Amino acid sequence: MRYRLTPLWLAGLVVVPIAWAQPEPTGDDAAPEALPTITISVPRLARSLVETPAAVSVVTREEIRRGQQGVRLDEALVRVPGVFLQNRDNFAQGQRISSRGFGARGTFGIRGLHIRVDGIPYTLPDGQAQIDAVDLDSAERIEVIRGPASVLYGNAAGGVIDITTGDGSELRHSPVIRLQGGSDDFTKLSLRQGGERGDWVHSVSVSALDFDGYRQQSAVEKRLLNARVGYRLDDDRTLSALVNLLDMPTAEDPSALTREEAAEDPRQARDVAIALDSGQTVTQQLVGLHYADRAFASGELELRGFVSRRDFEQQLPFPGSSLIDYARLYYGGGADYTGAGTLVDKPLRYVAGIDLARQEDDRGRRAVDGQGAVIGRTADEQQNATAAGVFVQGELGLTERLELSAGLRHDRVRMTIDDRFLADGRDDSGERTFREWTGSLGLSYRYQPDHQVYATLGNAFETPTFTEFARPDGGGGFNPAVEPQQALNREVGLRGVFGNGLRYELVAFSVDVDDELIGFEATDGRTFFENAGRTSRDGIELGLDWSPSLAWRGTSALTLADYRFERFEDDGQDIAGNRLPGQPRQVWHNALTWYGDGQRFATLEAQYTGDYYAENANEVAVDDYWLINLRGGDAWRLGGGDTRLAWNLGIRNLLDTAYFENVRINAFGGRFFEPAAGRTFYAGVELGF
Repeated sequence: MRYRLTPLWLAGLVVVPIAWAQPEPTGDDAAPEALPTITISVPRLARSLVETPAAVSVVTREEIRRGQQGVRLDEALVRVPGVFLQNRDNFAQGQRISSRGFGARGTFGIRGLHIRVDGIPYTLPDGQAQIDAVDLDSAERIEVIRGPASVLYGNAAGGVIDITTGDGSELRHSPVIRLQGGSDDFTKLSLRQGGERGDWVHSVSVSALDFDGYRQQSAVEKRLLNARVGYRLDDDRTLSALVNLLDMPTAEDPSALTREEAAEDPRQARDVAIALDSGQTVTQQLVGLHYADRAFASGELELRGFVSRRDFEQQLPFPGSSLIDYARLYYGGGADYTGAGTLVDKPLRYVAGIDLARQEDDRGRRAVDGQGAVIGRTADEQQNATAAGVFVQGELGLTERLELSAGLRHDRVRMTIDDRFLADGRDDSGERTFREWTGSLGLSYRYQPDHQVYATLGNAFETPTFTEFARPDGGGGFNPAVEPQQALNREVGLRGVFGNGLRYELVAFSVDVDDELIGFEATDGRTFFENAGRTSRDGIELGLDWSPSLAWRGTSALTLADYRFERFEDDGQDIAGNRLPGQPRQVWHNALTWYGDGQRFATLEAQYTGDYYAENANEVAVDDYWLINLRGGDAWRLGGGDTRLAWNLGIRNLLDTAYFENVRINAFGGRFFEPAAGRTFYAGVELGF
């Protein structure tokens, strides 16, 4: 491990509590009680966190919502060690999320991570994912597996983010109306209604976001609906349905700048982005069904099904073949059966299941001139991907304290392209099929009732997406030189909770990746991909959570990482030993929250992000920086009744630090940088009935 520890690690947090008048405690946002036992389900076998042989983090409702804008996933995930997020405010490109380096290569959308919302996979069969339809206003819980998990979820599961929205049963006030405003003409109006009646439970959440953005050409308009309805058939069986609707008519893209342009005017957009009005428009509709039987053949059975339609158009910020569109149909389902028994007179729990999904993209690409006028069609393809996976995972109690976990999965991913653009004189239709076995093996030892040590070994695979199969020679079909990447993950961890309420987690991991997929930008602005030989990823993750009293809570998440090329030649240059671009060696997030009487609170956040490089050659460095955020709020009952009035105020980048919210790795012409906003403010008021 090659780390340079600096005095930054000695820095702490200082909070100045603010005294307010004493309100009355109400609602679901009161000061926290003693930390309960944490149960997780994202590893598909529900169990206590202290019995799980894997690096798993849980983000609670309070951490997702309290004093937050509810707009970006980094608001909640920034406190998870091992996870690094970029691109807060370019809604046309989407947030870049990486876990232990998986996902770092994505130029837009998410790559290498498996995203689930209410049991529905948002990661497509070809491995890409979008999170623009995730509703944080109703999010109840987020579970994160930080290491490769293909044995659980198949393709592109270098990490897992599992989001659960509330079904309405947790609401203490309904309806709840919230209005927010802030810097750069940020406004958001949201409404949530739900509750239980007899055997029925429901939740409906709608929101409207309008935001001009910090930079030119970065405005967004977004409308979102997320609704759930459930029915209890009897004491053991439930049926629920989910509807999710997204309408984003505007999401502008200011593009990246050179370092000199960013220093001259960080608010500016690239001139060609303004001329072409670069950005995207999206509509999406999704319907899902879930059936659960908790007494099926002495076990538990879950059935899922979903169908989604997405219509998309994007003008990329360069002339030429840069206007893309697709109409996507995505559908699938799955079944899990969880049972228990004995094996060699030892207690055994297991889960077995099947996952099926199909992606059908009717995709086109057109060329535009410097003023955005369409001058011709350059691609017309039908892209289909079908994924089928079967898996089994078991947990064997060797002793009362020692457990063995093992899993095995087989996946088949078939991708086809029907080339309908024949004006270039050739038919580039083709097919690629990938068959992959993945497995995992883990040991968990509880040396004290609330303390655990574990070790795990597992592998994962990741196919190129249809976009990453694009050919640099301008032809259609598959690039035959690009292959899936393979990863082997090893980790050892400690976790537990002391009698004084201090929770801790310490993990050391080492990941070897063969044929790592790396993007590079061509002279015309398009991004293509290649396999980068072999890479290594070693690191340490530390998480702490302590509530010394009901009035205070402190959390800390530290990541020390060393991600490097082990074998790779880039344009004839041997760059073995260079660091992987876009990934800092140190990320340290700290938060200190003070809880007053009732729902009064104040939170101070401090995050340090270490330096990293923008390209493979490690010649363009991105400086380290500290980011300080402050937020607080309060709530009252009105008229002694059940009506609740709340407010919150937030300041982001309190010290007005200059930094980059996103760095486009291996960009052409030195245009790597997307400057972040300086000091910004937001405030909200909420009324619950």
